[in-house]
Amino acid sequence: MKKLIVMLMVVAFVATAAVAMAQDKGPAVIKLTNKGTVTFNHTAHQAAATCDDCHKSTANHPADTAKCSSCHRKSDSKADKKAYKKAMHKNCIDCHKAANKKNGDKKAPTGCKKCHVK
Repeated sequence: MKKLIVMLMVVAFVATAAVAMAQDKGPAVIKLTNKGTVTFNHTAHQAAATCDDCHKSTANHPADTAKCSSCHRKSDSKADKKAYKKAMHKNCIDCHKAANKKNGDKKAPTGCKKCHVK
């Protein structure tokens, strides 16, 4: 009987932890301020993509990487700023172009001023 109770407690704990982790999907909206304000609707993007589409989990991109700047902008040097910009633009623009092609429209922005609002 004790084993059954302990086993049920372990199952309940694991289930509770899994539900809590699944519900924490980050902020609903993220604002980036660089060359104008980019208002990133995180919730809308979660509905259209997987977490891994943006938060890469490969040998070069650990699964727990919360922000691109964690690796792509380690300092304020010109080289790091350029690497960060390239990573962000490649990830966002390439995905938006693919979505537009798939959907046969141009709803996903690919131009500078569509995202960087001054």
